Amino acid sequence: MYTYDYLFNFTKNVFLKMGCSKHDSEVIAEVFMAAEMRNQPSHGMIRIKDYYELWKAGRINVNPDIRIVHESPSTAVVDGDNAVGMLAARKSMEIAIGKAEKAGTGWVAARNSNHFGIAGYYAMMALDHDMIGICLTNANPLVAPTFSISRMMGTNPIAVAIPADKQPPFVADFATTPIARGKLAVAEKKGEKVALGFVQDKEGNPTDDPTILKRGGSMLTLGGDRLHGSHKGYCLSAVVDIFSAVFSGANFGPFVPPSVAYLPLLEKKVGEGTGHFFGAMRIDAFQPADHFKAKMDEWISTFRTAKPGEGQERVLIPGDPEREAEKRNRKEGIKLLPAIKDDLISIAKVLNIDFKEA
Repeated sequence: MYTYDYLFNFTKNVFLKMGCSKHDSEVIAEVFMAAEMRNQPSHGMIRIKDYYELWKAGRINVNPDIRIVHESPSTAVVDGDNAVGMLAARKSMEIAIGKAEKAGTGWVAARNSNHFGIAGYYAMMALDHDMIGICLTNANPLVAPTFSISRMMGTNPIAVAIPADKQPPFVADFATTPIARGKLAVAEKKGEKVALGFVQDKEGNPTDDPTILKRGGSMLTLGGDRLHGSHKGYCLSAVVDIFSAVFSGANFGPFVPPSVAYLPLLEKKVGEGTGHFFGAMRIDAFQPADHFKAKMDEWISTFRTAKPGEGQERVLIPGDPEREAEKRNRKEGIKLLPAIKDDLISIAKVLNIDFKEA
């Protein structure tokens, strides 16, 4: 088991060695650790190798000039200057919050960015300001639209964070696919199969092989197939792509650059880099914040009383599993798979930093 502080400092040192500033390295490490703590390891330490390989290939900018290129009182477009995605995303959400403080709501579309970790991290930034936070991002194309075998979209997550009073906040953070790409990687590291309805082979046949993307297969949208509502998952993914990329001037759909170095950059571009979309809504722009948060307590308490089905212990509120995992991991430590540890040990040796086996 590893402590939060140990993995945070290791991650910070990796990015310092890559040439990031101390501040930027700490921001990146904080987002990585948020994923591990909230039991989303598909976006945690397993991804350090991907970022390291992108850096080696010269495909990320470790000294970016992240700037606003267009704005109104309540909106902005941010150019991430090909930064590590966490940096462009955090800056963009800070701008959205700042605009919401003045205008009531703030909306920021970001372009020329890269993979940014877990979307929930940025949505939750709004909570301390008595705001609702929203975060969307597109991603490199691994997902086939309903009825297709073409990889046209990313996993395109949506995150919404809503504050309450005495109850913990409502935090929904989910991909518009039944499984995140990183969870396929985790299953591969474990030598496990995945459930049918998550991926298909290059001919469109259902498969339980988590490595199928390496052989021309594709992921499916939420629902898995038309009978179970995959067209609705397709719609959700499309909305995320349009808000993240068409608004910002990023690449959309099949033109989003890959977030792993072993896939070549596409010859055709329709924009700049990966795109994100952020929103911050000041509660007191709609009603007194105390009143709203008390009503959120009532909403959450009402749904907690829903009768669980047979064999189910209780009904969860979005954010419960992650919050409970964070409390547990803070106390017990974080366990890494042997294959992930091997990757980190290898990177540590090359960068001449320490990584202990635990």
